[in-house]
This record gives sequence, C-alpha cells and structure tokens, in this order.
Amino acid sequence: MKYALLLLVLISISCKDKEKNMEEKTTSQMKGVIMIHDEIMPQMGKLSHLASQLKTRIDSTTANAEYEEAIKELQDANQEMMDWMREFGERFDGDEILKGKALTAQKQEWLNEEEAKIKALQNKFDASIEKAELLLKKDN
Repeated sequence: MKYALLLLVLISISCKDKEKNMEEKTTSQMKGVIMIHDEIMPQMGKLSHLASQLKTRIDSTTANAEYEEAIKELQDANQEMMDWMREFGERFDGDEILKGKALTAQKQEWLNEEEAKIKALQNKFDASIEKAELLLKKDN
C-alpha cells in the first residue's frame, strides 16, 4: 500500500513537472514569435521607403520590369505582415501573448503554424529589402 501511494505521488509530481515544462516551452516559443515580429516591424517603414525610391527610378532606367518586380515583392511582404498580425491577433488573446497563459492543444498547433509563418515572413522581408537595395546601388 505504501508503495502504491508513493508511486501515485511520484506520478503526480512527474505530470506536474511535464505540464510546467510544456508551459515554459510554450511561453518561450510565444516570446520567440513575438521577438521576430518585433524585429520585422521597424522594417515596414523601410519597405515603403525602398518601394518609393524604386518607383521614382522606373522611368529613368531600362530595367523597368526588374524594378516593378522588386516593388511588388516589397509590397507583398508588407501586406503579408499586416495579414499575419491580424490573423495572429484573432487566434491568441493578450494573456496568451503577453502573460504566458496556457494554450489549448489547438492553440499550440496554431502557435507552431504562426512560428513557421513569421520565420518565412522574416526571410521574405530580408530578401525583398536586399534585392531593392542592390537595384538602387546598381544605378548609383
């Protein structure tokens, strides 16, 4: 009987430790997603500025198609970020985002999806900015 009670106590402690570890992992993952978002946000103004610079050069160069493609990539990245923020806000509430509130299994799946989306978006931002900057330098 003592062993059964001890076994139950150990199982209970183990389950609580697993729950705590899952919550810490989720909190860490959420913070990582928000951190990437926070890195991208200041670049949104840069996207607009680069698109504007490219637009002013379209008529003065023979590489119009290349410039138009770069402008479209900048605009697409900007729109995707706006869409991502809206959708993320629809999936998670403030306590889940800012206070580490435990997520349901469904919301954990969503967080995994959102993490993949924001990482891909970060790559898209970097690539579109790099392409635009190279085009602008090429003409100088």
